[in-house]
Amino acid sequence: MTPALSRTLNALGLLGICAVLMVAFVDQLAFGELPCPLCLLQRAGFVGVAAALALNVRFGPRPSHYGLMILAAAVGFTVAVRQMLLHIAPGDPGFGAPFLGLHFYTWAAIVFAVVIVGAAALLLFDRQFSFDPGLPTWSGLALAALGLGLIMALGNGVSTVLECAGGLCPDNPTSYLLLQEGGLKNFFAP
Repeated sequence: MTPALSRTLNALGLLGICAVLMVAFVDQLAFGELPCPLCLLQRAGFVGVAAALALNVRFGPRPSHYGLMILAAAVGFTVAVRQMLLHIAPGDPGFGAPFLGLHFYTWAAIVFAVVIVGAAALLLFDRQFSFDPGLPTWSGLALAALGLGLIMALGNGVSTVLECAGGLCPDNPTSYLLLQEGGLKNFFAP
C-alpha cells in the first residue's frame, strides 16, 4: 500500500466517522434524543478516532497515529459495552430509540470494533510508512474530510457544554442545562 492510497483510505475512514457523528446529531437535534453521559463519552471516542485519522490524512500515515486510533476506539468500545450491559436485563427498553433495530450504543460498539480491526490490519502494510516527498499534502477529499471532522468535533464540544452546563451531565437528560433559566449563571459559578 502506497502512502497516497493510505491517506485516501484514512480520509474515507474520517468521512465515515463523521457520518456516524452526523447521524447522532440528527437524532439529537431532529428527534430530541439528548445523549446521556455514556453516549457523550462514546462520541468523544469517535472524535479521538477522527483525530487519529486526521493526523494520518494531514501528516501521512504513522504507526503512532494508528496506535492513537486503536486506543480511542478501545475506550469508546469499553464505554459502549458498559452501556449495553446496563440495559441487558429482560424488560429494559434501553436508552433512546433503536436505529435499524439496535440502539446507538450497540452500533457504536460494532463501529469501534471495526475501527480496531481495520487500524490493526492497516498497520500490517509497512510500505505506507515510507517517506514520499512528492505526495500532495491536500487533495479535495482530504480537505473535505478534515473540514467536516473539525466541524463534527467542535459541534460535539458545543453540544456537550450546552447540555451539561460545565458540570455533571444528567443521567437522563431532557433539556440543555446551559439554555435554561440561570444556566449561564451556574456555568460561571465556582
